[in-house]
Amino acid sequence: MKFLGRTEQRKKIHGILGKNGQTVTLIYGRRRVGKSELIKQVLRESDLPGIYYECKQTTEWNNVDSLAVLIAEEFHFPKPAFGSMEETLDFLFQKACQEKKVFVLDEYSYLRDCVVGMDSILQALIDKYRDRSAFKLILCGSFVDVMESLLYHENPLYGRVDLTINLKPMDYFESALFYPGYTEEDKVRLYSVFGGIPYFNRLIDPALTVRENITELIASPGARLENEVSMYLKSEISRIINANEVFDALARGFSKYSDILSQSHVSSGPAMVDVLDKLIRMEMVEKQAPINDEHNRKKMSYRIIDNLSLFYYRYIFRYLSQMNVMEPEVFYDRYIKEDFETTYVPHAFETVCRQYLIRLNRSGLLEEPFEKIGKYYYDDPVRKRNGEFDIVTKDAKGYIFYEAKFRKEPVSSEMIRTEISQVEEAGFCCYRYGFLSRSGFTAKQEENLILITLEEMYDGTQAGEPAMIVADSKAGE
Repeated sequence: MKFLGRTEQRKKIHGILGKNGQTVTLIYGRRRVGKSELIKQVLRESDLPGIYYECKQTTEWNNVDSLAVLIAEEFHFPKPAFGSMEETLDFLFQKACQEKKVFVLDEYSYLRDCVVGMDSILQALIDKYRDRSAFKLILCGSFVDVMESLLYHENPLYGRVDLTINLKPMDYFESALFYPGYTEEDKVRLYSVFGGIPYFNRLIDPALTVRENITELIASPGARLENEVSMYLKSEISRIINANEVFDALARGFSKYSDILSQSHVSSGPAMVDVLDKLIRMEMVEKQAPINDEHNRKKMSYRIIDNLSLFYYRYIFRYLSQMNVMEPEVFYDRYIKEDFETTYVPHAFETVCRQYLIRLNRSGLLEEPFEKIGKYYYDDPVRKRNGEFDIVTKDAKGYIFYEAKFRKEPVSSEMIRTEISQVEEAGFCCYRYGFLSRSGFTAKQEENLILITLEEMYDGTQAGEPAMIVADSKAGE
């Protein structure tokens, strides 16, 4: 299976593995985000000797016994009889005094649960062998809260981690590497549903249309991903009813705290705060503030940032009873088709546009790098109105306004003039105006305009895609 994307993260891990001496790497992120596959790919590319062990949700003895089997295979001798996990790890640290070795503990939180004082055991071994070992220890886990706690000052491992990677979902560009045969428009549609989770994207069948993939994978009874969102929530959140209520309100477009509370019917404010905080830590929901008023709590809003969750709660959770008794295509046409094309995908396109601009900014491809990107809140007391502009950047020169147009018609000069006049009427001063269009432009380029086509956004040379170079690599992209 060909490995796709994660160029930046692979470079970082290769860099730490290439260093002399002992190092500790911490890699964590939500379930299905591709942590294990990333590590395995780097190990294939580096060709360094080592052991990859996926910790079990069982007893210490069972983990020790399983690890002993791998050690025997790696070093070509009979299975050793270790008495504890500490003894097992001490053996591996000793071996790394002779030559550089990589050791991966995947799902490390399971080991912490069954071995008393596991963090302290590791800390003692790291300190013991610091100056004489070339041990490359990688700790990996899906429970974000647990893995982040290893970095806290009060944790025994504090100050001993050399590289930390919080692995996020892929952006629109890397996600599209999984379905290269589709048009750029359909790539936006697929990303709007399956997001940047490699596991979901690998399930997309290139022989099927976007609609067929949606019905096959999520919008039909017994579909592969039908229960993915709910099962993930159940594994992380005890009060699943409250989470369902909050998600349902967010999926219907309610973003302010007071509106979510009233629409979700959650029993109390503290209960909702608890759910929202948990969803934010799970990186399924994001708390937003306008870039021009970041500390105003009244202007804070929430949105679902996990695309599959948003799609599920907007179309599946709400109409689950209907889906279970209807033919999939009929269900799609009645409850998904129109809203998906007119509202859902255009909204997702705004996210794609923000990611594109961030890509350009990080790659140094913008004439003036920006320091902020987000919504801009305006308040016009004269006209007694307020609102938000969805994509705005702030740099040393001032603000640039961007408008995302996911429509069949090319963007004309008249459309541009209308948008600019609306911005000016709101009292918002911008030194440039950008437009990102699905269908291109009939408008002519002007000095104060930035015109970007969908094709440019998916062109690697235009989207700031870096090259991945690995010395002596035996496997690549």
